[in-house]
Amino acid sequence: MSLFETSGRIDIRGVELLRDALDRSAQEALVDDLRRVAGVAPFYHPETRRGQKFSVRMTSAGAVGWISDRKGYRYQPHHPSGGGWPSIPPQLRELWCAILPEAATPDTCLVNYYGEGARMGMHQDKDEADLSQPVLSVSLGDEALFRVGNIERGGRTESVWLRSGDVAVIGGAARLVHHGIDRIRFGSSDLLPQGGRINVTMRVAGSGPGAAA
Repeated sequence: MSLFETSGRIDIRGVELLRDALDRSAQEALVDDLRRVAGVAPFYHPETRRGQKFSVRMTSAGAVGWISDRKGYRYQPHHPSGGGWPSIPPQLRELWCAILPEAATPDTCLVNYYGEGARMGMHQDKDEADLSQPVLSVSLGDEALFRVGNIERGGRTESVWLRSGDVAVIGGAARLVHHGIDRIRFGSSDLLPQGGRINVTMRVAGSGPGAAA
């Protein structure tokens, strides 16, 4: 299968899932790109305002990166260590343009690593300045149980297992749905030598209050 093809499209409460959008060689190339990103901006454990560590480790690429610490959630132009973020890998920019040709150019790329036992609670992606722009999410490595709910908290949810190479688009009427990762099937993929899952999300952060200096 060539890059950017898909074996099927699934609608999950308005979130569009593109199965197998990246073939194995494209996944391997992207993992190499992300290793270079992490070489410049190392993975770290974000924390909540109360000081609770996330179970995922995180880094970013682009003009700004997403930060969570005791000051709250925000975008900022530098890594917690003080250095700048590396550029978004060209393959990811090409993927964005191929799937979302009418969207604005992404200026940030969040990279989350899920080790054994890691998860992500139900949340909304709402720190961006222009919420009319979509979020594009790429799954690499171990399978993950993706749960999608509603714009309001609570109510019925739907879940699907994300596989390595899948791409999800959160946009339109579903842009502010609550979503999260309940668990991963650790060891279900051999893409990452040490196991685990990498999730990449590209966004248009903009220059609003969520993009603090």
